[in-house]
Amino acid sequence: MKNRLREITPLMVVLDVLAARLKEARKQPDRGDVSISTVIIWVAVIGVAVGIATIIGVTLYNKYSAKLTGL
Repeated sequence: MKNRLREITPLMVVLDVLAARLKEARKQPDRGDVSISTVIIWVAVIGVAVGIATIIGVTLYNKYSAKLTGL
């Protein structure tokens, strides 16, 4: 029984901490809204990253396409 209690004790501590944090979150609710400017910035960053990856891919394909056709 003592071994089982030793195994469960860390889990009980974690659950207690999580319960305390949930209780605090209920007292001070945060809406968590994401502003439209943040969404625009993320879309732009992802678009630029995809564009760069496409340019690199096309450049490498054009450079090595002759070598790849012989495979």
